[in-house]
Amino acid sequence: MSSPSFPMGPITGHHGRAVVVAGDDIDTDRIIPARFLKCVTFEALGPAVFADDRAELATAAAGPHPFDRPEHQGASILLVNRNFGCGSSREHAPQALMRWGIRAVVGESFAEIFFGNCLALGLPCLVADHTAMLAIQAAAGAEPQVPFHLDVAAATLTGPAGPWPLTLPDGPRQMLVTGQWDGTGQLLAHAAQLDRTRAALPYIGGF
Repeated sequence: MSSPSFPMGPITGHHGRAVVVAGDDIDTDRIIPARFLKCVTFEALGPAVFADDRAELATAAAGPHPFDRPEHQGASILLVNRNFGCGSSREHAPQALMRWGIRAVVGESFAEIFFGNCLALGLPCLVADHTAMLAIQAAAGAEPQVPFHLDVAAATLTGPAGPWPLTLPDGPRQMLVTGQWDGTGQLLAHAAQLDRTRAALPYIGGF
C-alpha cells in the first residue's frame, strides 16, 4: 500500500466515495483504542482505526465493519451521526481516520475538541440535520460505488441524490478555503521573512 497523501493549503471541497459508520456517541476510544496510543508517530494508525469494532463485527451475523467491506475500500468521505468523536481529546482519532484514507466527515454533530483536532489537520467536518443525514447515508448505502462531491465553500453535498445543504461555522470555513488551517504551510510560504527575522536576532547562534 502506498503512503497516503495529506492535505495542504486551501481546501475548498472533496470528491470521493462515502462510507457510513452509523450510530450516535461514537467516541475516540472506539475510533482508535487506547492501546494504540503508545506509538511514537502516527504513521501506523490507519490499520488500527475502529480496531475493536472491526474485530467484534468480523464474526458477527451482520457482517464485517464498513471499513472492512470490499465496496468501501478507497472511500474518503465518512458519514456519521450525532456527537461523533466524543470522549477523550486524543489527536490520534482524526490521525487514524486520515491515515485510513478519510478526507472529509459529514455528520449530525461533532464533539468540540474532535472538531478542532480535525480542523488542525485539514479534515473538514460539516453538519447535516437528522433527516438529511439519514437520506445521505441511505443514498451511500444503496450505491456505494457512486462518488459524492463535498463543496466546503458552499457547504453542500451532492451524490447519488441530493444536493443536501450542510452547515459549517464561518471561522472554520474561512480557515479551510484560504489555507489558514495549515500552519506549517503558512510558515514555509513566508520562509524569506523568517530568514530575515532570524538573521536579525542577536541571540541566534549563541551570540
